[in-house]
Amino acid sequence: MTLILLLFVPLVAGALMFIPGAWPRRALLPLTAAVHTVLSIIVLNAVRAGEPLSALGGMLKPDALGVIFLMLASILFLAASFYAVGYLKEEDKKHIKRDIQKGQIFTNAPETRFLSCLCFFVAAMTLVTTTPNLGALWVGIELTTLASAPLIYFHRHQSSMEATWKYLMICSVGIALALIGNILMSVAFHSSAVDLHGMDQLSSFIAAAGEMKGSDSTLWLKAAFIFLLVGYGTKMGLAPLHTWLPDAHSQAPSMVSGMLSGALLNCALLGILRGHQIMIAGGLAQFSGDLLIFFGLLSMATAAVFIVGQGHYKRLLAYSSVEHMGILALAVGIGGSALFGGMLHAVCHSLTKCMLFLVAGNILTRYHTLSSYDVRGLRQDMPLSGALWTAGFLAIVGSPPFGLFVSEFTILKGIFASGHIFVALGYLAALAVIFVGMSIPVLRMVQGTPPRDVPMDYNESLYSVLPPAILCLMVLGLGFCVPDWLADTLNRAAALLGA
Repeated sequence: MTLILLLFVPLVAGALMFIPGAWPRRALLPLTAAVHTVLSIIVLNAVRAGEPLSALGGMLKPDALGVIFLMLASILFLAASFYAVGYLKEEDKKHIKRDIQKGQIFTNAPETRFLSCLCFFVAAMTLVTTTPNLGALWVGIELTTLASAPLIYFHRHQSSMEATWKYLMICSVGIALALIGNILMSVAFHSSAVDLHGMDQLSSFIAAAGEMKGSDSTLWLKAAFIFLLVGYGTKMGLAPLHTWLPDAHSQAPSMVSGMLSGALLNCALLGILRGHQIMIAGGLAQFSGDLLIFFGLLSMATAAVFIVGQGHYKRLLAYSSVEHMGILALAVGIGGSALFGGMLHAVCHSLTKCMLFLVAGNILTRYHTLSSYDVRGLRQDMPLSGALWTAGFLAIVGSPPFGLFVSEFTILKGIFASGHIFVALGYLAALAVIFVGMSIPVLRMVQGTPPRDVPMDYNESLYSVLPPAILCLMVLGLGFCVPDWLADTLNRAAALLGA
């Protein structure tokens, strides 16, 4: 029953948003998020306790790997929903809305559509993170695209429309390639006596893959994983398939950007991880691992190139997401002790990146510019957001004492332990370049004197600073201590990937 509620609570809430009349729709959003978070915690505890959870004929059957991403999606939805209440209030105050880049006057999409799509977006991610059925997972990821596209186009101007179409076109091509991967996976097991237990394809394929070692069917498995990696890698933002990501993340409202970067990319990663699990069972871990290492390093190098000299601070955060998705792919490809670091990194990155996008929204609201060259004196003008912006920068580049330092250092130890010396050098070089590239615009924004044309009677609202502040404290706490319940869940997830 818990799994049914987990999936249908946001679906029903999204449908209720369309009820006509003047009623507090905005209040329903954080209420839905709070209920979803409580249900996610119940599911997490059940998975840790080893209780058999299943619903809809086995289509919903979470494991430790999926429940990590489920919790992240739920927590970020809760933070974004509270932020959205204040964000929409600020939008109501704007009588004339003008595109800050091109100066064009525009209108927002209907609020009911925005609120409902947020709920549908979370419902789709819930399906992705709780299903062991590869077909249902594919459908869920496609639904995330359809639900999030109207969110990107909330501000209906030319730049957001271009970003939305780019997002739809590129991700649709990627999801089509992932479908081919699913078909090839089914072909690989067609000749095997695969006993499907309900809808649990994953367990059945893993069991059958162990009997396929050395057979001709492994060629189909390799082809299937390549298509899954390229297809879901497009949605995940792995280079060179990342081209939609900077545009979509920079044009979407800030709370949407935070969920795209902190939750959606994890769902695409999960699709790749499911394929990697089957490859491990089939004795092909080195094949899939080497591909993940290659794309991981390529993504980090690509992000480093575009971060240096980047003056658009939301695009800066978007390219940072490309970097961290590369780190995750690298950690999974290395395997061994790096896997625990990779799972911890996924948690810390999601919390930090959502926090940074929310703070970026505060800066955009105050300065009406996306250029880091036009923002000065945050520590004086916006002391709370300035402090969070600085803390978020230190966290995202892996500085102590934040959780990302622990995860990146753990991954580095795992790389050295596996004997990949040149991979470790490339990893460190990319991190160093990105640290320098991000520090210049961030410190330029924090220091100095605020521009004279910025009004000085500005007060930061509780809605705008409390959600990112809580996320910041969570990442800081993970730098000092990883709670036993989280460490246990991360270890279980790493074990599913061969650790």
